[in-house]
Amino acid sequence: MPLRRNNDLAKQLWAAGDPVRLRILQLLPQTPDCEHGNNVSTLAKRLGLSQPTVSHHLRVLRQAGLVSYEKMCRDVFYWVDPAGAMSILAGLGEIFGAQPPATPKTRAKRPPAKVAS
Repeated sequence: MPLRRNNDLAKQLWAAGDPVRLRILQLLPQTPDCEHGNNVSTLAKRLGLSQPTVSHHLRVLRQAGLVSYEKMCRDVFYWVDPAGAMSILAGLGEIFGAQPPATPKTRAKRPPAKVAS
């Protein structure tokens, strides 16, 4: 994987790795529309956080390419950017292999270590 791609993936994983930002991604719709969209006020209320805090987290997610936004219906609405989500999945697929194993392999238990006397 090229260095620039590694840097982009690291930035995206860091942005998505914060528990609040991960929750925001879970709450956001996958497509832009006013009816199912979330603005900062709605997200702040649902998360129990202040609007400035939510705005900060949304800015980090936007800068990482994981969230898109548009002014619609007299407000700014946010949604998950599908290209950003696919970019994370593709990057992780390159690192860990595109096809995960069907069943996890279990490691054999090690015998207890002998204590020197």
